[in-house]
Amino acid sequence: MKNFKPIVNVNGTNYLRIPIKTKIITDKDDIINLVDTYVIPNIKNEDIVCISESPLAITQGRAIPVEDIRIGFLARILWRFVAKVPYGIGLRSPESMQCAIEETGSFRIILAAVIGGFGKLLRRKGWFYIIAGKQAALIDAADTSPIPPYNKTVIKGPKNPEIIAQKIKDTLGIDSAIMDINDIGGSWMIGGSDGVDKKTIEQIMKDNPQGQADELTPFCIVRKCK
Repeated sequence: MKNFKPIVNVNGTNYLRIPIKTKIITDKDDIINLVDTYVIPNIKNEDIVCISESPLAITQGRAIPVEDIRIGFLARILWRFVAKVPYGIGLRSPESMQCAIEETGSFRIILAAVIGGFGKLLRRKGWFYIIAGKQAALIDAADTSPIPPYNKTVIKGPKNPEIIAQKIKDTLGIDSAIMDINDIGGSWMIGGSDGVDKKTIEQIMKDNPQGQADELTPFCIVRKCK
């Protein structure tokens, strides 16, 4: 969270961001119980809780140890053609590519690779992930997280983030947004409860106030300043 400023102005309104520190989350945890334990005691009216997508995925058992991943022939070939990106490894490893194939299917990944190749020739970026789909784009390669044991796991994207976000609101009475954020300005809401405006929350969280290292802040309260 370098140069983190708690207050950000979006469309003329100031918002306070409050990162919430937790224990190391595991697949034995339930996301609603975690929000209830760590977030609810700090909530005020009209607050929104932002939840990082990887910790949610971990609670769903979607952090796969690299030693458990059996890399197929296709993954051994295709990972080499994935472009390097400044915000992480993504699918540029045989293990994460294998997980993408398992998530989306061989045919879709091959099609994405072919179209992505044409995109490179035309100097157009991102075509691979457009075809491969959201679940492929959400995969975090091993070493993305510095926190053991997740530095040695591939973390697949969470299942049903929209449903989970709404369930948090229905159960605990707080609006929620599941976020995929990186440290270079990428901010996407991949699931939100019915009271959250996607474009606004993406702007509020654009500078990644939760950080991407070892902060252990999977939750962030967003509060409109009065």
